Amino acid sequence: MPETLQTTDVVTSDAELLDRTATAVRAAGAALRERFGDVVRYETREELMHALAGNDDAALDILRPRLTSLRPEASWVEDELDGGALPPGEWWVVDPAEGNVNHLHALPEWAVTATLVRENQPVLTVVHLPLTGETYTALTGAGAHLDGRPLHVSGTADLGLGIVATSQARPDEDENVVRRVGSSITAMLFDALVVRTAVPATLHLTNVAAGRIDAFWQFAGARADLLPGALLVTEAGGRISDAEGRPWTPQSDSFLAAAPGVHAEAVATLSR
Repeated sequence: MPETLQTTDVVTSDAELLDRTATAVRAAGAALRERFGDVVRYETREELMHALAGNDDAALDILRPRLTSLRPEASWVEDELDGGALPPGEWWVVDPAEGNVNHLHALPEWAVTATLVRENQPVLTVVHLPLTGETYTALTGAGAHLDGRPLHVSGTADLGLGIVATSQARPDEDENVVRRVGSSITAMLFDALVVRTAVPATLHLTNVAAGRIDAFWQFAGARADLLPGALLVTEAGGRISDAEGRPWTPQSDSFLAAAPGVHAEAVATLSR
């Protein structure tokens, strides 16, 4: 795919754009799969960042020209760790290697994601897991799918029978956020059946959308971590809010995605 704009690549239908985005994300995933295998050793933070950047660049070299050619008027979020609201217009929010540190450690939980955001609302998203070949997609108003099969959140109505999960937004997080994460896990250990803790957030959210787990929460977080899953869970019939049950926006300091039957209980647990 040439990096210069090809006018024939430009698409105007969101449904067609979703399909073409999925093709680009799968191509980037194939590049990362070729780099996956042995544990990548590092002894300093600089060496770690260099290794992470190598994966990011390998995927971005494929994603950026392809997505730009599909939607040339859309801006590009440069820092995948950024949070908060975006300026008006359309934006590509991409995580070229979601769960990048897992990739370096030869762990299977990583993915490639791309989300188109329009006026701060996610319009379409693609989450591809190269090791399994699974591709999750969602389009506003058209549902969420896994390899073309519709996704639905769980029908669980008792948090005490539910599996819930949380994640670490980023290393070196603010002390207050770290302590809040710890107390929330303790509270959930009392109220839920099982509590899972791992990175990345997106894979927990694909599990909520698929009805495999019942709720996911996180304090703080980047747009690229949460927007793909927020759209997948919403389109699969789930509820999105902050941890206190208020409407979630990218400016919120917490995030909760849950099956409708356990959302209120999860809010009560996280609010005490």
